[in-house]
This record gives sequence, C-alpha cells and structure tokens, in this order.
Amino acid sequence: MNPPIPSANAVLAGKPDTLEPNPAALEETRGRWISNWDPEVDAQWLATGRRVADRNLAVSVFAEFLGFCVWALWSIVVPQLPEAGFVLTVDQMFWLVAIPSLVGATLRIPYTFAVPLFGGRNWTIVSALLLLIPVGGLIWVVQRPDTSFGVLLAVAALAGIGGGNFASSMANISFFYPLRAKGRALGLNAAGGNLGTAAVQFAVPIAIATAAGIQLERAGLIFVPLIIVAAVLAWRLMNNLTCAKTDPRQFSAAVRNRHTWIISVIYIGTFGSFIGFAASFPTLLKAQFPEATLSLAFTGALVGSLARPFGGMVADRLGGARVTIGAFLVMIVGTLGAVAALRSHSFAMFMASFLVLFTATGMGNGSVYRMIPAVFRLGVQPSMRNIADRAAAGCIGIAGAIGALGGFLVPRGFAWSNSATGGIEAALFAVIGCYALLIALTWYCYARRSSGHGVGAV
Repeated sequence: MNPPIPSANAVLAGKPDTLEPNPAALEETRGRWISNWDPEVDAQWLATGRRVADRNLAVSVFAEFLGFCVWALWSIVVPQLPEAGFVLTVDQMFWLVAIPSLVGATLRIPYTFAVPLFGGRNWTIVSALLLLIPVGGLIWVVQRPDTSFGVLLAVAALAGIGGGNFASSMANISFFYPLRAKGRALGLNAAGGNLGTAAVQFAVPIAIATAAGIQLERAGLIFVPLIIVAAVLAWRLMNNLTCAKTDPRQFSAAVRNRHTWIISVIYIGTFGSFIGFAASFPTLLKAQFPEATLSLAFTGALVGSLARPFGGMVADRLGGARVTIGAFLVMIVGTLGAVAALRSHSFAMFMASFLVLFTATGMGNGSVYRMIPAVFRLGVQPSMRNIADRAAAGCIGIAGAIGALGGFLVPRGFAWSNSATGGIEAALFAVIGCYALLIALTWYCYARRSSGHGVGAV
C-alpha cells in the first residue's frame, strides 16, 4: 500500500509532517474488500487500479465463459440422447433445448442485484459453484434412459443457472473501470462469455466419443474441475468493492422509459436470435442433415461471438441504429438462404446461410448495446446526464433479460413449425417477418430523421 503524501497546505505552512491520505492507495480489508475504489482518480488508476481491474476482469471472463458453457450444454447433448437410448419426440427435444434459456432469462434480473448484496468476488465464487448443480444433474440423468420426460425437463432447466451469470458478471465489472474504458472491458467480458456457447458445442462431441460408443456423462464431467478452478481463482484473485452499489432508481427510471421496452424488443431480434439459433442449431443439423458432422455446429456460435465487438465498433462510426438495421437485413438474407438450402437439401448452403445469420446477430448485439447510452443521453442537459446514465444502465439489465427470451422462443417456434407443417420452413418465414417488423421499428424510432433520434446517429 502506498504511504500517505504531505498535504499541499501543510507544506506551504512549513509543516510537512502533516499528512493526508494518498488517493492512489487502495484500502483493502478482510475478505478482500476495497473500500476506497475510484477508477476516475487518475493517480489511483495508473498506480494500481488498472492492474486490479484487469485481474478481476480476467477471472470474471473465465467464470462467465463457464456459465455460458453450462447454459448451452443441453443444446449439444439433446441431439445425442437417442443414441444413448432415450426415446423422445421432436417437440420434446426442442423443449429440452429451449427451457434453459427461459430460466436463464428469468434469473438475469436477480443476479444483477446479487453483486451489491454479496460483493462481486463473493458472488463470483457462489455463482461458479452453483454451476455444479446443473452439471451434476446432467451427469446423473443421461445415464438413465428410462427417466421420464418431466425429470429430464427439470434437469435441463437447471442449466439456466449458467445464463444468470452474464448479468452479475457485467454488473460487477462495470464498477471496476472508468467511463472511458468501460466499453472495451464490458465488450471483452460479453464476448468471452458468448464464446462459451461455441466452446461447449465443439468440445462435447469430442469428449463423449469413445471406442465403446458415446458416454454422455462426460459432457458434464469435463466441466467439474474447471468450475472448481474458477471458484478458487475468484477466491484468490478477485476483490469486492464497497462502492459497488446498484441504485434501485436506475431500474425504476428505466422501467418508466418507453425506450427500454422498444430496445428490449429489438434485442430479442439480435441476441435472442443468437442464443436461440445457437441452442437449436445442433438439433436442426441432426434432423435436417443426418449425414453431417454434428461437431460443425459450434462454428455458428463462434462467428456470432467474434462478430459482437465488431458490431459495436462499426456502430461507433456509423451509428447503432443504422448498423442494427443493416444486421437485420443480412439476417433476412441468411434466413432466405437457409430456406433455399432446405428445399435443395444442400448442406453447404445451409451451413453458409446460418454462418451469415450468426455473424449478423453478433454484429446486431454489439450495435444495440451501443445504441442504449446514446438513446438515453440524446438531448439531455449536462446536469441531467447522471440520471440518464442510471436509466441506461437499468435498460441494459432489462434488455439483457428480455433479449434472452429469444433463446426460448426460437426453439419453440421450430417445434411448432415441425408439428404443424412437418418441417421448419414456416418458422423461418415467421422469423423473416419478425426481422422486417424490427427493421421498421428501429427505423421509425431511431433512424428516421424526424424521430428526434435520427439526427443524432444513435
């Protein structure tokens, strides 16, 4: 810890022994609580703050990465269940990949408030260890093909615990960085988490394959040591901040603002599409192209995750609304390509179309998050910007939770389409219609010059 420095007034008075606290010094107490954290103080940030923040960010990314892995675990396990002896209908399989997203979306709001209640370090330890519950449930149930569908659904729902980690992780990391560095830090945190979806879809098919056939319990076993490592790293390397207090007023202000709900609907179209298609893609591949290698399913989530930060950067230059509209247009093109691929039974076209679709969802995720602070700040007097920023923060939390509902709606849409028409084309055309409506909504509210936001390059 840095020593106190002489007060300037004391030096002028000839009393250099009169000391005042050094703003660069961090005061850490038992339980790794930091009580004087202020990243906006340059002296503190340059001396020790950046190093502490980056250390917390690194562990947070790893823990959130595992949360997304667990959240997406059933997306790659479900297509393998018939080979393990389970007898399931198509509708039941889509229920199993949809239910984790519904639970995860619901948990995002309470997880946001967990950080100020328990501390970021403490909650990262707890939320990491909670992942052992869905992983343990999966290990147990996949070895029992006679398990009822109701029990399977309940165990799959537990995977939603991993979806809540995103909210608490983002809330925690936002307190560690000054305003000028928040965007990069939160972008890395979000992208690192999203990559968990791709990682689990890549690793699980490799892990479960054995000479004696598939062993689905390995899909859960591989994560047990990683979860324990994440909890230990959080315990040893992370910090709690006494200043990490979520202001309830920011949520009440966001709830009362109509833009919160407009943006949340738009975010269902971008992030909801990403997580929904990521959850469904392995099952779609298995059903539509049985000859295809299932391990290729991870590429969709991978390109979508990597595209997210680029969407934010392009939106910084062109405006979030314009990039979001462009993303929806490309998503329509990708979806039409998928329809054409199904009609011609072209696996190559189907994969290419979905990779385009995933890339556009990632770009749209980044651009929508860039829109939020711009929408809430536009036209606000400097003296009112703190209030606007609080409302924007509340909007981010609400939109993140509502957007995740797409992970439930998309698989259920495919299930409905398959039951009603015998295929998924009807669902894809419904998706195209939704994107067209979202383009109109985004343009009308944020890109139309007479809307009050179009001139501000929101």
